[in-house]
Amino acid sequence: MSPPSLQLNSGHSIPTIGLGTWQSKPGEVSAAIKTAVAAGYRHIDCAHVYQNQKEVGEALKEIFEEGKVKREDLFITSKIWNTFHSEANAHENVNIILSDLQLDYVDLMLIHWPQGYAENEGLFPAGENGKMKYSDIDYLETWKALEADQKAGKCRSIGLSNFTHKQIQRVWDAAEVKPSCLQIELHPYFTQVKLREFCKEKGIVVVGYSPLGNPGSAFFRKDGDPNVLTNEVVASIAKAHGKTPAQIILRWFVESGLSAIPKSVTPQRIAENFAVFDFKLTPGEVSQIDGLDKNWRIVDLSQRDGDHPHCPFLEEF
Repeated sequence: MSPPSLQLNSGHSIPTIGLGTWQSKPGEVSAAIKTAVAAGYRHIDCAHVYQNQKEVGEALKEIFEEGKVKREDLFITSKIWNTFHSEANAHENVNIILSDLQLDYVDLMLIHWPQGYAENEGLFPAGENGKMKYSDIDYLETWKALEADQKAGKCRSIGLSNFTHKQIQRVWDAAEVKPSCLQIELHPYFTQVKLREFCKEKGIVVVGYSPLGNPGSAFFRKDGDPNVLTNEVVASIAKAHGKTPAQIILRWFVESGLSAIPKSVTPQRIAENFAVFDFKLTPGEVSQIDGLDKNWRIVDLSQRDGDHPHCPFLEEF
């Protein structure tokens, strides 16, 4: 049985629960993908900057060659990186991604971040002051490239990631092909209700990354940061249903009409994260989890990049 999905304005649909591959180390991601697909996952989230897409591609090739799952059964997402925002380089990045993944098309291609970095100087070009070197390329140029690549059949759907409502509106107003999806950090401590409502009004599906609060990240998390997996409200609901806290949070995504892409390389957790379709939360339980919001953002590049006019990260939504 296929997992539940959400309808995109492109006419395609995206499964509600997918496997995230951000921070999956080389040598681990292939096994994780094979385990996930065997467990029933049909949605795999990738990106150029994760630097593991060649391994992802090898895993997908082996899965397809085995014959139990066909290419059309899987929904594969990838993302244009910040150093490929010019129209020519965006096309190049799409081609690199397809080559790495060994695919003729991806199901969803996103602009990873609204800000562009200096091109042809590596993934994270830094100036003499140690701060990121930006380009002045407008993300509308990047969007134009994605529209062309969608028409060429390289991307079935196109969308945005880490954009604010003002930036989304700017793309929306200029776009020939409207964004079908927005991927953002989203978890019970950062529910982004206003941005979700904005997207709902436009028919944009929201996908949440770090849906469990990214508990394993040493780069973005600090000692003493709150952990939603140990929250008393979540733990109480988990006990009532005989489920893990992670399963409760991921079911909250499903009940809220959202998609989530939890990352794991542990077979047991991969399976547990997908086992969220055999129970339902009560409206009261959903409201309890809604009420946990702390407006607490984990992935905040504004503190690492310096200021940039195209990237007001800390707007409320």
